[in-house]
Amino acid sequence: MSDDNQLIAERREKLAAIRARTSTHGPAFPNDFRPTHHAADLHHRHGEVPNEELEPQAVAVKVAGRMMLKRVMGKACFATLQDATGRIQLYVNQDAIGAEALADFKHWDLGDIVACEGTLFRTRTGELSIKASLVRMLTKSLRPLPDKFHGMTDQEQKYRQRYVDLMTDDDARTRFVARSKAVSSIRGFMVEHGFLEVETPMLHPIPGGANARPFTTHHNALDQQMFLRIAPELYLKRLLVGGFERVFEINRNFRNEGVSVRHNPEFTMMEFYAAYWTHRELMDFTEQVLRHAARQATGSAVVSYGGREVNLDQPFTRLSVRDSLVAHAGLSLAEATDTAVLHNKLKSLGVEPPAHWTLAELQFGLFEAAVEEKLWQPTFITDYPVEVSPLARASDTDPTVTERFELFMTGREIANGFSELNDAEDQAARFQAQVANKEAGDDEAMYYDADFIRALEYGMPPAGGCGIGIDRLVMLITDSPSIRDVILFPALRHEG
Repeated sequence: MSDDNQLIAERREKLAAIRARTSTHGPAFPNDFRPTHHAADLHHRHGEVPNEELEPQAVAVKVAGRMMLKRVMGKACFATLQDATGRIQLYVNQDAIGAEALADFKHWDLGDIVACEGTLFRTRTGELSIKASLVRMLTKSLRPLPDKFHGMTDQEQKYRQRYVDLMTDDDARTRFVARSKAVSSIRGFMVEHGFLEVETPMLHPIPGGANARPFTTHHNALDQQMFLRIAPELYLKRLLVGGFERVFEINRNFRNEGVSVRHNPEFTMMEFYAAYWTHRELMDFTEQVLRHAARQATGSAVVSYGGREVNLDQPFTRLSVRDSLVAHAGLSLAEATDTAVLHNKLKSLGVEPPAHWTLAELQFGLFEAAVEEKLWQPTFITDYPVEVSPLARASDTDPTVTERFELFMTGREIANGFSELNDAEDQAARFQAQVANKEAGDDEAMYYDADFIRALEYGMPPAGGCGIGIDRLVMLITDSPSIRDVILFPALRHEG
């Protein structure tokens, strides 16, 4: 039998003994204790009060949480209790709780969830503590915690057993609190700026809104194939047609694609749309949203990622795809507009460009191969080719490119937005081109969405829309190297 199995067996025996005493000591898993205080609040309110002032006040407190440390010292014990806000020390003395209760307490294990009533005091070493007048077992832990000095060291185990990771790693808890603050601050910022939060379907009869491979399922009652949404875009734009002028949604998208440090098949996006905005207003606003989220989550718009500074406080750089090749790929302006030069440059990087690629597509291909990973500070890249932007409005001055941008930081995309295409006939033609691509073998090409075309035929106001990757944003502001570090329960291969 392994050490863990032996410990689990011993803990089960202790639980059996607790169950055997229910007639005299109450249920094994009681639910009648109501804590009135939390550790962090107690430290905040009383952490600096000297003991000669604190102990005479006899501040009565009731706390509950998981026992993380315990030291047995004859007729007294010290223990560390951890609740949702932090940790506080308990002092459990036989004179205060009685010999029987102390004997029970000595047999409790790390990981048990316990309740404590008592008064505050400060130990001789200066640590704020609770002098217990009552301790109770609320939940018996049957599995031992990881080593108290090292915690969980296997990264995959941290992902699989996030509940243990959160118990034992302060950084993990801090990271997910920062995520919550970031999302809450974004939601509040959107509402303050006149956006209406909405919810659109997760099950789509036709997948749309992005070039991606969907998850497919079957609805039995309707007897039809359905798809988990890859993006909410087409439904949100239907709401613009219906008369809502500013809408947003923070929710999940699903894409049946690869898993990596940047990709999880289930991920969180915010998409927002504003009537009478162009991609320029979108860039200005996206900058404000991200700056606000960073400040609210971390206290600063200047963050550190991988040991390097990322400054969201300064105006974000803006470059066209073409100009980014001059700035970051070592080309002159003339070379950046020469198809032969671009073709050869791509081949030198191991990319074989298709013969049918236009100038704009060659520029975009070289951007992806040579520039994207170099964009560390916040940078908007604009003027994307029409061929890779089937839902974006074409530029009035150059019909080969669209009024689209992507925002990059730390070498990865954070946001994607554009002036929306509201010409129903143009949109229908682009859908048809996507269908041709799908029939030619492109699994990520879009379907033809006849109802969306019908909606556009009623008339959609000129508008702009943007999607922000929440997971990647949280990776940035919490200095997390993998998307799995910022998703509570990431997708993993089946265990065993």
